[in-house]
Amino acid sequence: MLYNVCRSLLRVLYAVLFRFEAQGLDNIPAAGPVILCSNHTSNLDPTTVGVMVNRKVHYMAKQELFNVPLFGPFIRALGAFPVKRGGVSKDTIRTAIALMRDGGVMGIFPEGSRRAPSGAGKKGAAMIALRSGATVIPVAITGNYRLFSKVVIRYGQPIDLSAFIQDSSSNVLDKLTETIMTRIREMVREDRGR
Repeated sequence: MLYNVCRSLLRVLYAVLFRFEAQGLDNIPAAGPVILCSNHTSNLDPTTVGVMVNRKVHYMAKQELFNVPLFGPFIRALGAFPVKRGGVSKDTIRTAIALMRDGGVMGIFPEGSRRAPSGAGKKGAAMIALRSGATVIPVAITGNYRLFSKVVIRYGQPIDLSAFIQDSSSNVLDKLTETIMTRIREMVREDRGR
């Protein structure tokens, strides 16, 4: 209930403040586990990824946020779960895989940080996808979140995981991570070129 109310309010704010446009929503399956893998340029990106999706989108958030009175319970109610500073723990991975096995939707930023070197990607999304069988949707956010400027989010076609599922090599996570990052970068370039 709280999630739906907040999402409805944010949809109005995004439409007014950012001339927000979402494309490719039909690429997101209506049921089953989904990982939305997006580029990361702003603190607003997590809400941007989920605001127009008609399913509840869950995120990892740093552990310290859950210790803040009122705010911690609030973000937990919105679907966030904790990750410890310095890396993703086994507990966090287990929580994410359980969420996927329950048919949930998760937003992940493979770059890990807004300040990550261009093109760098972390392997968490690939690991969770391969262990859970989740559908991976590449997502591109373009725009700068200036008031009344245009922000566009595009949800791409699902990435075909069949070759990676059959790949037993030790670097399969690197290969899938690079495939995800390449597709995100291509989409960002395409959208900026329009």
